[in-house]
Amino acid sequence: MSQFWSPIVHSLTPYVPGEQPKVTNLLKLNTNESPYPPSPKVLQAIAQANSENLRLYPDPNADQLKRTLADYHHLETDQVFVGNGSDEVLAHVFQGLLKHDKPLLFPEITYSFYPVYCGLYEIEYRKVPLSESFEIKVEDYQQACGGIIFPNPNAPTGRLLALDAIEILLKSQPDVVVVVDEAYIDFGGQSAASLINRYPNLLVVQTLSKSRALAGIRVGFALGQAHLIEALERVKNSFNSYPLDRLAIPAAVAAFEDEAYFQSCCQKVIHTRNQLTQTLEELGFTVLPSAANFVFASHPHREAQQLAQKLRDEAIIVRHFKQPKIDQFLRITIGTDEQNARLCEALKRIVAMG
Repeated sequence: MSQFWSPIVHSLTPYVPGEQPKVTNLLKLNTNESPYPPSPKVLQAIAQANSENLRLYPDPNADQLKRTLADYHHLETDQVFVGNGSDEVLAHVFQGLLKHDKPLLFPEITYSFYPVYCGLYEIEYRKVPLSESFEIKVEDYQQACGGIIFPNPNAPTGRLLALDAIEILLKSQPDVVVVVDEAYIDFGGQSAASLINRYPNLLVVQTLSKSRALAGIRVGFALGQAHLIEALERVKNSFNSYPLDRLAIPAAVAAFEDEAYFQSCCQKVIHTRNQLTQTLEELGFTVLPSAANFVFASHPHREAQQLAQKLRDEAIIVRHFKQPKIDQFLRITIGTDEQNARLCEALKRIVAMG
């Protein structure tokens, strides 16, 4: 019955998220969720908001959350945009800031939602090669374009681009928007938010799904100078004027108010990531330097797809991308120390079996 579709639907290739199988005793290391629960203050805030007021619409501007985010990042509220997870925020960014006559630039290996957005909004794009060590080379982005977007750390590689390199890029492309997608920045990087007041072409996008353990609540935000945020507000209010609900807003506020808990969880993830990297290297894996809550690893004598299947046979799932240049890598989410131990024991058996 596809004759009823709008013409553009026929050409779309939708994004495929990591699977969510229902398997007994599953160790789920494929979607980069937090291994730790949200802050107790978040759960308390949700409980308090769970009242008869749910019959009422939420604040369409989420002013309380915008003020919290602005204060946290030393910005003004008109420099903050919020939405249903960073994916929705990015959708508005692609439509409101990145659709121009010249092609959008992003890395050849990166978040696979980017070309999906380009297809949906009919944005021309060009993929920029990474270095042989999977690093973003800012000099390769100094070409005519309609905008630039990349994750930092990059996904799925986990490699971090230093803040001074981002600043070089901003200076070299002053007439286009540069979007830094910081879904994983809290696990070892320095946010580009500190550069916002100096660069009118910089937009930073973050999420509460990873380091703040709120993947189930769906809150994301963008930071930039007011003229960029206004464009996003115009798109949002032409699409959904009430993006964040009465539970999400206080939950997100509480997540930023419990800084000690946030820092503790991040440090535990970093510690476990270092342990996992060491163990993988001892097993013969090559592991890319990661500043994210995952590692990207390959083994010189084991097929990645076969490794993923053997792990799955033991109720452990990791992410394998059937994509040129990275089809021999596995992306492994960092779990708890106990989950890490279970994964490593399974890999030791699998690698030893040959």
